[in-house]
Amino acid sequence: MSSSFGTLFKVTTFGESHGKGVGAVLDGVPSRLSLTEADIQQQLDRRRPGQSHLATPRQEEDRVTILSGVEGGLTLGTPIALLVHNRDQRPGDYGEMSQTPRPSHADYTYQAKYGIRAGSGGGRSSARETIGRVAAGAVAEKFLLASYGVEIVAWVSAVGRETGPEVDVLTLSRADVDGNAVRCPDAKSAARMEQAVLAAQEAKDSLGGIVSCVCRNLPAGWGEPVFDKLDALLAQAMLSLPATKGFDLGSGFAGAGMSGSQHNDPFILRHGRLGTLTNHSGGVQGGISNGEPVTFRVAFKPVATIGRSQATVDFAGQPVELAAKGRHDPCVVPRAVPIVETMAALVLADLALRQRARG
Repeated sequence: MSSSFGTLFKVTTFGESHGKGVGAVLDGVPSRLSLTEADIQQQLDRRRPGQSHLATPRQEEDRVTILSGVEGGLTLGTPIALLVHNRDQRPGDYGEMSQTPRPSHADYTYQAKYGIRAGSGGGRSSARETIGRVAAGAVAEKFLLASYGVEIVAWVSAVGRETGPEVDVLTLSRADVDGNAVRCPDAKSAARMEQAVLAAQEAKDSLGGIVSCVCRNLPAGWGEPVFDKLDALLAQAMLSLPATKGFDLGSGFAGAGMSGSQHNDPFILRHGRLGTLTNHSGGVQGGISNGEPVTFRVAFKPVATIGRSQATVDFAGQPVELAAKGRHDPCVVPRAVPIVETMAALVLADLALRQRARG
C-alpha cells in the first residue's frame, strides 16, 4: 500500500491536511515496552507549526491520543493507533486555487492520477501528513533506545547558500540542535541562516536547505541484502518525505571525486571489536551496518507554495496570475529535523526486528 512503510515494524498513515485529523496505525511493536503519550508528544512538539517566527503561523497543538495497543503504560503487542486532530484548518484559503494547479506542487499530478484531489492544502501531499510518521517514529525511537541504546540526532546543516561547519557527530545532542529556531548547532551559522529565511519571507518567497543526521550505537549486521539494504531503505524513507530532492550517505557525492586509497576505511581494533579508522562509508558497507555511526544528508527544495505572484495556467490551460494564499513555512528544514529523525527510526526499528528474527 502506498500509505504503509516497513515489514515487521510497519506504519500506515492516514488523513488530509485540512480534514478532521491525521495519524497512524503502527503494527509490530514488541509487547511490554514502556510508552505514554508524553513520549510521542516530544517529537510532535518539535514538528508542529507555529513554534517560531520562522515557521508557518498555523496554530496547532498537535496533541496525540493513543487509541489502542497500550494499557497501563505498556505496549500490548497489538496495533497501536495514534490520532492528532486538526484544529486550525482553513480550507477556504484555497478556494480560488481550486481550478489552478500550483507551480511545483502536487495538485496536477494527483488530479492526473486519481481524477480527483483534496480541494485544500494539498491533502495527502501536504507536509501535515508527516504527523503520523513522526508519532509512529517516536515509538520506534523509544524501542531502539530501550532495546539497543541507539541514538538519532538530526540538524540543519544548510539553508539556501548558507552552510554550517562540520560537527562532532559522536557528541552532538538534540539540546545542541534546539538551541535556536533554525536548529543549526553552530550559533554564527544559525544567525546567517535565520536572516536568509527572514529575507525570503519578506519577499514572499521561500528557501530550501539540507538536514544532516547521525544514528549512533547501531550494532554491526543490520540491513538486508540485496534490495532492502540499510542505505537503500534510508534513501526510500527520506525521499518519501515532502519537498525532498536528494539523499547521500557518508562521503556521498564527494566520494565520487576521491581515489580508492583515499576513500577506503581501514579496519582497526577498538574497544575489543573491529571498527574503522575513517567513516567515508557512513556506517554502512554492502548495505549492512558495520557498527560505526550511520551518517547521511537530505536535501529539501524551497517550499512550492509562495505568496509572490507567478504567471501560470489553470487546468483549462488559460493564463492566470497566481499569488497563493494559506499559511506556509518560508523554509521547511527547521521543522524537518524531527521528521528525518523519526523516519530513520522507523527504518532502523524494522531492520532490528528483522535481524532479531534471524535468531
